[in-house]
Amino acid sequence: MTWVKVCGMTNLEDALSAVEAGADAVGFVFYEKSSRCVSTETARQIVQELPKEIEKVGVFVNQAENTLCELAERTGLTAIQMHGDHEDPRVADMVKERRPELKVLAAISMVRENPDGWAMRWRPDVVHAFLIDSGNGSKLGGTGKTFDWRTSEPILKNIKARGNVVAAGGLTPDNVSTALGILKPWGVDVVSGVEARPGKKDPEKVRAFVRAVREADRKAD
Repeated sequence: MTWVKVCGMTNLEDALSAVEAGADAVGFVFYEKSSRCVSTETARQIVQELPKEIEKVGVFVNQAENTLCELAERTGLTAIQMHGDHEDPRVADMVKERRPELKVLAAISMVRENPDGWAMRWRPDVVHAFLIDSGNGSKLGGTGKTFDWRTSEPILKNIKARGNVVAAGGLTPDNVSTALGILKPWGVDVVSGVEARPGKKDPEKVRAFVRAVREADRKAD
């Protein structure tokens, strides 16, 4: 089945709604310029109330190895998402050496030049998944905008050769089945498409999103 991550969690109610809807992972944004940014303590309190099997992903922008490892330990994260414009793949290498149990997701902007070339800079044995997004230098994620799925297929094929691919960027309950049919990713990541407002989820939209993904999975079998 397609791996489903609901990102941008700011409160326990939303995180539990995602879990109950059938999500495989929830995400917490630790980027101070984001309207969905959470404190270390808030994330820790939410994480400790979630089932063990749920992936807890921290989203970071251009942070050093020490910050990533220490914050992951303090909050109970099981994965980190490196989402900056100037991420250093060597930081991911050091994180895995220090905390081999932490999964690493590397964000790849599909609207920037040479996204597959950027993916080639990361070690495939270190990166758990490449998250393909529509973010740019001014707004790194949660844009509510899609990239061109059709024209991206050749680039995506090259990235898939390096590892798992998680599709993100403008996904909603209404378009996620189409995205799955075209992109055929390992997973999907949704933020604004299931929100009532930035930082607050709409439980019905969350349920509808997960339901649409599972229905698409069944049709693909």
